[in-house]
Amino acid sequence: MPNSKQSDGFEHVVTDSEVCDLVDRLAQHPFVAFDTEFVSEHTYRSQLCLVQVAAPGILAVIDTLKARQLEPFWRLLAEPGRTTVVHAGREEMGFILHAIQTRPSKLFDIQVGAGLVDHDFPAGYASIVRRFLNLPTNKGETRTDWRLRPLSQAQLDYALDDVRHLERIWRKIEAQLESLGRTSWMEEEMATWQDEVEESFIRKRWRRVSGLSGLSRRELAVARELWHWRDSVAESRDMPPKRVLRDDLLVELCKRKSADPHEISAIRGMQRSDLRHILGGLSEAIARGLALPEDECPGGEKFRAPPSQLAVLGQFMATALAGACRQMNLAPALVGTASDMRDLLAWKLGYHHGDREPVLASGWRAAVVGPIVDDLLSGRAALRIGDLNSNDPLVIERFDGPAGAEAGRRGPPRSPQPDPPSTPDRHPPRSLPES
Repeated sequence: MPNSKQSDGFEHVVTDSEVCDLVDRLAQHPFVAFDTEFVSEHTYRSQLCLVQVAAPGILAVIDTLKARQLEPFWRLLAEPGRTTVVHAGREEMGFILHAIQTRPSKLFDIQVGAGLVDHDFPAGYASIVRRFLNLPTNKGETRTDWRLRPLSQAQLDYALDDVRHLERIWRKIEAQLESLGRTSWMEEEMATWQDEVEESFIRKRWRRVSGLSGLSRRELAVARELWHWRDSVAESRDMPPKRVLRDDLLVELCKRKSADPHEISAIRGMQRSDLRHILGGLSEAIARGLALPEDECPGGEKFRAPPSQLAVLGQFMATALAGACRQMNLAPALVGTASDMRDLLAWKLGYHHGDREPVLASGWRAAVVGPIVDDLLSGRAALRIGDLNSNDPLVIERFDGPAGAEAGRRGPPRSPQPDPPSTPDRHPPRSLPES
């Protein structure tokens, strides 16, 4: 019999021994659904306050400000053969990685799964519950400071609502994925998604600073040095990086290209009480970026095509693709962004020279996007207005037979390309008409 306090059908776990007891019972099941409540505004890493857990016959909330030894729970999720079910689980995966440096054995994010069988992505939990189960959700405690104790019954109920329906939704989405032949898409997407989340938590991603677009290579070198300096200071002080230096000020310092402390302190927004404590490190970071050899500066633009050409083509293709995706019960936003489309077009037109293949050119995305883009670029298909009363009035019309062949011959190809390989995972650029 569990030692944790049982109330209104759930367990309130508040000690390390109760965590171990809960883990022992969860280990009997092939899946665990969980969610977390955390506060991220005040610390370098999000502060974990609650872990909510569900499995057959188990509904529990772990108070992580009282029961602090959570390693048995994290390691349970990493055991081979066990599925971990989450919703929008970026932070949840971050907690696991930080605790045990290991991924869950098999992760299923219902937000991602829903995007592969429906139009909406990223969908909130309440929206998914309504769509798949036709049930209401608790909307009460969205502004709760989860660090404060004691927690009210309303707060606990709100937290538990985030996991009590996860199993049913997971099984419904799995069934739809199987019926649509997209189970492998989900597996591929979760593997890629976890790669990206792990990279964001473990490898420092300085390019996520807002406002870097348009900076020169030298200015990007300064930005990278400032980012690493800011991140180090934030971690040592256990505070959010943007409290050390806002993104807009970081970018402004890059544009000024001056390591002079007097010029730095003269920038509007830099008149701070703690400036004297950070000014030396700030100046040194800028100086490192300015002194970096030119050939070691980070690259800027991915394309050497005229921006107007890619912008027009990208907007046209993104519009066509969005309509096609909705007709396939597939969320356009999950397939890719307008920027992803421009990246793909630059690659197909021979302008892309990045070190990675465009996201739309590989895996299940290539199978969805490739034929549409190739047919539109070659003239084998056109975008036209269909039913004005439809939710998707734009229709992709493909040309078959002699007319299609004639349309496909319009304009000489930019360069001959070999026939694409039979594997569905890659769609290398094909012969395209001159723009």
